[in-house]
This record gives sequence, structure tokens and C-alpha cells, in this order.
Amino acid sequence: MLYIACVLMGWLNVYAAVYSPESQTSLFDLSTNAGKQLMWIGTTVLLIIAILVINYRFWDTFAFVIYGITILSLLLVLVAGSNVNGSRSWFKFGGFSIQPAEFAKLGTALALARYIDYPNVNLTKLKDQLWCVGIIALPALLIIASNETGSMLVFASFIIMLYREGLPGIYPLIAIVVITLFILTLIVPKLYLFVAILALGIVAIFLTPRYQRSFQNIMVIGITAFSMIAVVAGVDFFVNSVLQKHQQNRIKVLINPAADPLGAGWNVTQAKIAIGSGRLQGKGFLEGTQTKFDFVPEQSTDFIFCTIGEEHGFVGSLIVVSLFVFLLCRIVILAEKQRTRFARVYGYSLAGILFFHLMINVGMTIGLMPVIGIPLPFFSYGGSSLWSFSILLFIFLKLDSRRVGMFTR
Repeated sequence: MLYIACVLMGWLNVYAAVYSPESQTSLFDLSTNAGKQLMWIGTTVLLIIAILVINYRFWDTFAFVIYGITILSLLLVLVAGSNVNGSRSWFKFGGFSIQPAEFAKLGTALALARYIDYPNVNLTKLKDQLWCVGIIALPALLIIASNETGSMLVFASFIIMLYREGLPGIYPLIAIVVITLFILTLIVPKLYLFVAILALGIVAIFLTPRYQRSFQNIMVIGITAFSMIAVVAGVDFFVNSVLQKHQQNRIKVLINPAADPLGAGWNVTQAKIAIGSGRLQGKGFLEGTQTKFDFVPEQSTDFIFCTIGEEHGFVGSLIVVSLFVFLLCRIVILAEKQRTRFARVYGYSLAGILFFHLMINVGMTIGLMPVIGIPLPFFSYGGSSLWSFSILLFIFLKLDSRRVGMFTR
């Protein structure tokens, strides 16, 4: 029911995003994004039926085969793919396009679930950790090669599942500290951060009980402080020498939205205007002025949340976010009830992917995240997105059917 609600609301908002008062096109006009999205919804229903009919053991047995197919598709798109907005990550078939990167998340989730399901796999062991990193890194690197950075970042979401399955907490902690230092370095002068880190190191040493204040523990604190200083010192090099120009601009706009309001900051500025103008209850369905006059680019895809905020206001936005929260909670609850580790790992992978997409997509439209080209699940226009998220979700429901005794062929 949550899935159906999201898909139908997404379809209506795609229609609202492309609606023109002059032409007054129909919801079913196949020449518009709304009409094409309806076709994608129809084909998705067929995929769902196929998933429910296929034996649930298929996904476990052929997990690595599916992973291999997705890797092959990522390699092929580098050679035979079409260039869209500077990214060679699409296969074009007439008026339709397919993005292999969207399906790479599915292949990776299945491969990780299959590997972790092996009897002797223990994520506290370095060997097993490296195998998991390799499974995640291979498609991620191929996606970077196609210049699709946003899709690559989604693979970081698998750390949620890995932590649930036994990955030591030090790894997520390191990731959080590095991200925090990165953001602080862009806001606070580096000298202040250096002094703060050294002060924290000294305080940590003195707060350590005397009987634990060994040379080894002091060295650990010192190395930690030095590593944090190295991260702060390396931020400028990473931003100026590693990131591309448009990526640098997106980070600058995130830190200072007024830096380039008519250039790099245009998307975020217009997105916030659109959402803010909706106020409490919104302007009404098909009444969004920011939408009608195309102020917000990509409003039926990456910035679809702007249409929701403008036309349905805070109330509509809250309903949409609540739908996703309930869906995520439902998935996690079902994942914990699974009889097999394979199904549980896959369920948590699904939850992590959906959560990451929701956090980034909504966050970038309200200026809390940098602009990254990833869709809002079930809402954004596009067949690749709708197919991949629907397949991800219904494979999990098929796996869960074994537990409840439905569709257990």
C-alpha cells in the first residue's frame, strides 16, 4: 500500500511538473513525461508479477550472475553509451533511455547478501571486510568512470547493512568524523581547527585514568589527532585538485548560497523559493508558478520534491516524507524477522539505499545537501529509477513471502 501510494503520488507530481496551462495536456498523453511515466508504471507491474512468480531461491542462486551482468552493462555503457549532461551512463533506445547505474545497486545488494550468507563469513575479520569492499567498489569505480558521481555515492549506503551484520563500529565512526571535519574545514579557518584538535588530544590524555595512561594509549590518541589534522589539511587539495569544476561550485553554493545566485546557485535558490512559497497547505494541484514558468531545472526528475513543496505545502511534504519513513520502518522490521541471513542482509541493503536517496534528494532541494543528480524513489520521472527501486523492493517482498507462506514457489 505504501508503494502504491508513492508511485501514484509520484505520477501525479510528474504531471504537475510538466503541465502547461496553455496546452492543458492529459495525464495519459504519451508525448509528455507523465504519459511516458504511466507506460513505465505499466511495465513495472509486469516486472512485479514476474518477480512474484519466480521461485524465491532464484535470487540467492543467481545473485553473483546478476551482479556480473550489471558489471558487464557498466562496462558496455562506457563504450556504447550515450552522453547526457556530460555523463556517459545511458543506453538510448528510440525515445527511451536506460541507466545501468540504477540497476548496479540491485546487483550489488544481491552479491553482498550472497557472500555474507556464506557460513564462515564474519565481518569482524579483515579478509571478509575486504571482500565486501571489493564487491561494492567495483561497480562504484565503473560508475565514476562514466562521470556519474551522484549514483556512485549511493554505494556508501551499504555501510548501514554492514554495520548491522557485524562491521566494527570504528569504521562508521571514522566516516562520520571525516565528513564532519570536511564540512567544518569549509566553514571554519583551518588554524582554529588545528588548535581545537590539539586541545582535544591533550584533554583526552589528561582525562584518561592514570592506570590506563600507558605509552601505547597516548600514541593512539596522538595518531588520531595527527590523522584528523591531516584530513583538515587535505581538504583544499581534494576540493581544488580532485573534484571537477561543477562539483566545486556545488560545494561552494552549499556553504554560501548567495555566492553565485544566478549561476551555480540557481538551482538551489529556485528550489528553496518554490518550496517556501508553498507555505503550509500549498498553492494547489497544478497551481505552482515556479513550476509553470520553468524556474527550477529538472523539476520532474531530480527536483521533483519542489513540485510537492510548492503545490502541497508543508502538509504535503510532511505526508510524503512520512510515507518514506513508514516504508523504511516496515522494511527494517521485516528484515529483522527474516529466517535467513541472505534475506536480512538484502532487506537492510534496500533500506539503506532508499534512506540515502531520500536524505540526499530532499536535502539538496532545501539547501542542506550539495546538488547531486539522484532521483527521489518512486516519485522522480524515469523508467530506470522506477524499475530499479520497484525490483529492489519486490524481490525483498518475495524473499519475505517464504517467511509468511505466500508466493513460496
